Parts: sequence; C-alpha cells; structure tokens
Amino acid sequence: MSDFGKMLIVIGAVCAGLGVLLTLAGKIPWLGRLPGDIIIERGNFRFYFPLVSCVIASLAISLLLWLLRR
Repeated sequence: MSDFGKMLIVIGAVCAGLGVLLTLAGKIPWLGRLPGDIIIERGNFRFYFPLVSCVIASLAISLLLWLLRR
C-alpha cells in the first residue's frame, strides 16, 4: 500500500503543477511561440503545432521523473 500512496501523491502533484501551468500559460508570452513551432495560416485555415514547445516540455517532464526516481 505504501507504493500506491506514493504514486497517488506524485500523480496529484503532477496534476496540480499542470493546473498551475495552464492557469499561468496566458501570462507567459513566449510559451507556445518559440522558434521552431510550426504555424501555417491560409485564408480561413490555421494550423499550429508547437514542436519545440513539446520537446522542451518532454525534457522537463523527463528530468522531473528522473529526479523523483533517485
């Protein structure tokens, strides 16, 4: 049961961190507009893929999980 409790605490902390990030995302002007993010606009069509933002988020999450495992 101890491992299950630790897992629930980690999941809760990740959810809380994600909630704070989503709340503050509009106040961070560079988030989602980094060089390397793909934006295609043509007429009424707009395609947006935050490629570099996804890579940075993945690295941050990987680092966090690596630190939690140590």
